[in-house]
Amino acid sequence: MNTYYRDEPVTPSLDRAPACPFDPAPSLTAPRAEQPIARLAAPEGAPGVWMITGYDLVRQILADPRFSSRNETHYHPLAGGHLPPAPAGDLTGMDAPQHTRFRKLLAGKFTVRRMNLLTERVTEITRERLDAMERQGPPADLVEVFTQPVPALMICELLGVPYEDRDQFQSSTRALPEAGTAEAQYAAFVELGTYLRELALAKRAKPTDDLLSDLATGGDLTDEELGGVAALLLGAGLDTTANMLALGTFALLRNPAQLTALRGDPDLAVGAVEELLRYLSVAATGMRGVLEDVELGGRQLRAGDTVVIAINAANRDPARFAGPDVLDLRRSAAGHLAFGHGVHQCLGQQLARIEMRVAFPALLIRFPTLRLAVPAEELSLRTDPSQVYGVHSLPVTWDQG
Repeated sequence: MNTYYRDEPVTPSLDRAPACPFDPAPSLTAPRAEQPIARLAAPEGAPGVWMITGYDLVRQILADPRFSSRNETHYHPLAGGHLPPAPAGDLTGMDAPQHTRFRKLLAGKFTVRRMNLLTERVTEITRERLDAMERQGPPADLVEVFTQPVPALMICELLGVPYEDRDQFQSSTRALPEAGTAEAQYAAFVELGTYLRELALAKRAKPTDDLLSDLATGGDLTDEELGGVAALLLGAGLDTTANMLALGTFALLRNPAQLTALRGDPDLAVGAVEELLRYLSVAATGMRGVLEDVELGGRQLRAGDTVVIAINAANRDPARFAGPDVLDLRRSAAGHLAFGHGVHQCLGQQLARIEMRVAFPALLIRFPTLRLAVPAEELSLRTDPSQVYGVHSLPVTWDQG
């Protein structure tokens, strides 16, 4: 008898494994082969809540319109209630046709060709930050001097943040990963959102050559929607990439053979970035509301239920990736779900890829003796499941020569 398919609800942890900061919790991965879908504990009278850990099921849900992205359809078991509707302009919390309207408006701004044209600018910004890091000398917090500024400055370029505002903008964006709680992070995000809404309205009156001006003058967005889209682009384009750069460097420093391979062959960067995305899965979870009765993985889900999608567990599914708990930069990690799947797949994924493909080899080549400045176990990790996973700081040092 399959002991995992039982009526008693389970309580998997969303934390990382205690033995390795890069691995999902064993309570997510251990039963996955026999129970890729499990009912979670919820208060009496609450709708059904299900944890999905298998790759195939996660991919199926992300592409199925019977599973809603609208926040108000999501019952959060930790909060003990449904989530509020998404703010205006936040297409991640919408379904068609509202989502389709925003997606069409933005998709043409993030084509592969257009993002590839930014490679030269990404390279310049990366070099400038590495120059500043070298001048400052060791030790240094890599988050503060490199992994946060690179995507922040690219967002400035894309959105058209005025040069005179960029120092303050970077200071505000640094507050996001430094916020110790979800509440503090939300407050920092609100501050940035207010600035971006004011900037968007200014560009409506006096457009310049940037993405925000295109949106302000080339669509039918209301003022509120325009500000919401700007805030979404900031969050999507900054936090995940900054944490991938920091946590990815940490992972490479903990895997010296892989680090040496990438340093010796910068052309490996394309595949290396995909493998790091799969292996780390910094946006670890997502949620969908069940719109109608659905049979999924042998279980009967009812309209009104909620599914919690464990992206990190799905990207470590041995049914999809051989030896999934091993970081192997030469593996083909194609098909990973770090950027999602289906109509909600991340719009800015190509820019994030470019930033990482440039930044990782450049950092390792510039500082061939780069290493942690403190024991690995002393690093402060972002463990709140509501946040993108990463490190609050990454103290590093190197030999000056």
